[in-house]
Amino acid sequence: MATLPAREAVPADAPPAAALPESGMRRRWLILLAIVVLVAAGASVFTVSAFQAAKTSQQAGSPVATVAAEGLPAAPFVMFRNTAPGQGFGQAATVLLADPTGQRALSGHSCDRVYAVMNLVSCLSTRNEIPTKFEATVYDGSLDPVESWALGGIPSRTRISADGSLLASTVFVSGHSYAAAGFSTETVIRGRDGTVHGNLEEFALLSGGTQIKASDRNIWGVTFVPGQPDAFYATASSQGKIWLVRGSLQDKTLTVTAPGIECPSVSPDGTRIAYKKSVSGTLVGHRNIAVLDIASGTETVLAEQRNIDDQLEWLDASTVVYGVPRDESGQDSDIWSLAIDPAAQPSLFIEHAWSPAVVRQ
Repeated sequence: MATLPAREAVPADAPPAAALPESGMRRRWLILLAIVVLVAAGASVFTVSAFQAAKTSQQAGSPVATVAAEGLPAAPFVMFRNTAPGQGFGQAATVLLADPTGQRALSGHSCDRVYAVMNLVSCLSTRNEIPTKFEATVYDGSLDPVESWALGGIPSRTRISADGSLLASTVFVSGHSYAAAGFSTETVIRGRDGTVHGNLEEFALLSGGTQIKASDRNIWGVTFVPGQPDAFYATASSQGKIWLVRGSLQDKTLTVTAPGIECPSVSPDGTRIAYKKSVSGTLVGHRNIAVLDIASGTETVLAEQRNIDDQLEWLDASTVVYGVPRDESGQDSDIWSLAIDPAAQPSLFIEHAWSPAVVRQ
């Protein structure tokens, strides 16, 4: 019978049998590096292709009549974000208040959110660079930039006081929806004199004389009180609940005045507040449009049945306007108007538009 050869003894300091020689390890690292380079190149090609596709789309013809703006109109006007597909998509635009369905003037400035008062425009925008940047820019009546600064996240809301002295901006630092879990906002009020009043999340949030100190406080939807430079209203949330709060810039306080209210808008005469009323009183669930008479405390719920996300704007003493997306993509939308009457029904005000600001001289 044949005998098997005896195994040679393996030295104790010999490398494991599975160990690769140095050249094999180098080969594996080179393959991995090549894969990483290919993935990065593919991502770059996709980014460039997406940018070029968006640019081509925005150079196409628009379904609405447009003209290049030479400045803000001298007559009363509405400023909004143009959402009509094609040339001018995403730009701040204006129409005369007397002819809201007429020719719109494109500003040449792209804005995710926009607001205006006489001779002043606030534009919050996304810069599609690598990495993506977010920016606030203030334009004058000639639509020339006069000031800009970096934003800490995705643009959400902006407002200017009636006299142009104060400007508010809200961005999503994390998340992109107020109903999403774990969202976080940064809301800042700045004075046109250079004063920065700071992040409103750092103001004292008071309810019934007790300070709410929960770390998940978020503030958004600022609206200024006409003739009261220290006062404003906003939305506050914590632990899933939302409230209407009245703020003081001097005292750095936010005082809860009512529950279940979001994105307030003070009327031009300062006597009423229009807002979105949460049916559940929380961050989730349907919102109705409602109006509060500040002096009497009487609330009127309006007939709009759609769930509204935009912050309301006063068209006149008896009507509000707001944006409604055309579909789930959110790329296109229309501005609707609604009279402050429980029996009134909403009507289309401006097609292919979002984020309205009504400016009366």
